[in-house]
Amino acid sequence: MSDRKEFRDLATPEAAREAIDSLDLSPAPETVPLADARGRVLSERIDAAIDVPGFDRASMDGYAVRARDTFGADEADPAELDFVGAVHAGATPDVTVEPGTCAEISTGAVMPDGADAVVMVERTDELGGEGGDRNAEGSEPDRIAVRTAVAPGDHVMSAGADIAAGARALGPGTRLTPREIGLLSALGVDEVPVRGRPRVGIVSTGDELVRPGEQLDPSRGEIYDVNSTTIAAGVEEAGGEPVLYPHAGDDYDEMERLLRRAADECDLVLSSGSTSASAVDVIYRVIEERGDLLLHGVAVKPGKPMLIGRLDRREGADAPGPSAYVGLPGYPVSALTIFRTFVAPAIREAAGQPEPATATVEGRMAVGERYGEGRMRLMPVGLLDLNDRDLPLVYPVDKGSGATTSLVEADGVVPVDPDTEYLDRDERVAVQLFSPDVRPPTLLGVGEDDPALNRLLDRLETPRYLPVGSREGLRRLRDDVPDVAVVAGPADREVDAVDLGGWTREWGLVVPAGNPDDVTGLADLVDGDPRFVNRPTDSGLRRSLDDALDDLAVDRDASRGELADRIDGYELTVRAFESPVRTVLAGDADAGVGLRETAERLGCGFVSLGEQSVSVRAAPDRVEREAVAELADALSEIDDLLADLAGYSPT
Repeated sequence: MSDRKEFRDLATPEAAREAIDSLDLSPAPETVPLADARGRVLSERIDAAIDVPGFDRASMDGYAVRARDTFGADEADPAELDFVGAVHAGATPDVTVEPGTCAEISTGAVMPDGADAVVMVERTDELGGEGGDRNAEGSEPDRIAVRTAVAPGDHVMSAGADIAAGARALGPGTRLTPREIGLLSALGVDEVPVRGRPRVGIVSTGDELVRPGEQLDPSRGEIYDVNSTTIAAGVEEAGGEPVLYPHAGDDYDEMERLLRRAADECDLVLSSGSTSASAVDVIYRVIEERGDLLLHGVAVKPGKPMLIGRLDRREGADAPGPSAYVGLPGYPVSALTIFRTFVAPAIREAAGQPEPATATVEGRMAVGERYGEGRMRLMPVGLLDLNDRDLPLVYPVDKGSGATTSLVEADGVVPVDPDTEYLDRDERVAVQLFSPDVRPPTLLGVGEDDPALNRLLDRLETPRYLPVGSREGLRRLRDDVPDVAVVAGPADREVDAVDLGGWTREWGLVVPAGNPDDVTGLADLVDGDPRFVNRPTDSGLRRSLDDALDDLAVDRDASRGELADRIDGYELTVRAFESPVRTVLAGDADAGVGLRETAERLGCGFVSLGEQSVSVRAAPDRVEREAVAELADALSEIDDLLADLAGYSPT
């Protein structure tokens, strides 16, 4: 019997937060150039070392005057002052304003000696000799007529008026935005003391992981490493400095080496994977033997297999004391959910970053949802704002913790209490958005996947499409969840809907180039031994294939089930319209159900079995929505969309 590590009693979410709060992941302060300081947090107070501005300056274009020389002046009886020269910004004044004189001045220029106010240029006139109008264009005026009175200080910014030397400019804990950086620039500050960014080491574990960009071998169960880059982006967003380490396999010695190296160099170590109760999972042993394991397992879904502890640093490490450690689950949805809920707040606090603006919206469940596992559930959901209704629709987007597309198809999560076993349709729920910037899609579509549909969606503004298959698409349309459903082939149920338009596509059997098994139709699959790959029962292609097999069964006085049993691989299904072609190309099947367009584009042979209609159907009460009308307009130009798709025609 294998030696399996069983979960301890699952900790509550509150206990997990307390355990993380007990960890020390605060970095030492540092000094950074002002150019790199945006978004950082000051670690100490900064006082002004100079006056800003450092001189009395004009706050608008006009004439520098002695204010008393303008007293009583107005439009009917202007004061006339002798013109003595001009002062420009960035230049030292070389004139003095004596009683009865004035000097032209530019915005920002130093006030000349003797002047204590500025008259805006719009309230003045230039005069020639003996009080007449100026007549030589380009020449300096002899006198200036001032048609308004000003008081001392009018339109003048005094030295230190912005901030005076010795004043408290910014305090510790201030987050530096462009405004604060502008003030520091005005003070001549070129370096600023800031709180350090926690260094967060990220170690993805598992022998099956491959870095994006490297060659993948699915036959060995290899998958691309999603967690390293996803969690690194989350660390940076929270104010930390992510440090990616090489993959650790499921070998104890290698795991220990990488974790201890990360602990020596970082304030916090995050690993993903190898935290569940499995014989090959060794991280908990590393923590117990080389540190302190505080918690193993949290009563939350997704994310039960979570570790919290400390890792001892070796002598000579970058910092004294142990490094904080959190082990995240291996599945991407679980890992990111646990990180966002428990770890990101701790990183923000250590970096001095404020909590992000929270965004919670109230919605109503589009469908009923059953749950009874006795632990808190963070249910990923999507939103659809119908505008004309009081609350947006909330629909679950949960393909399982291993499905990375759940990360982008959801807008937030609904926390479900452990004691809640069922959420009713139309029940009000609170949705915690992933970000205040989240904007729900303008249009929600579900149903068949199709290359022409992909092009159609590209012409719409922020649509969301869930390729759940024709049958499931119709079911959801009947339940009044999406705006539209895309249905391929014959439908096995009638749903009240409005047909917006569609197209036809040629379908049949995909075979290797050259058709080495000489497959000419379904009969060759039934009577021969080619290995076959099918589509799921929700797919419109599968429905058309089953109907064709029914016809063959009638001809042979047999049942469809009898013929299907004779096809090698009939129950082997793959998800998307390209998947059968890629299975054939990989040599894992000799034939598959697919489209002419995909077969020709990817270099396979094709045996036609007919044409299949694809229709876009809208919920009757959504037809007037702007997004649905936009979709209908795009469908009116379907000829253009289908122009170079083999086997496609408008209906």
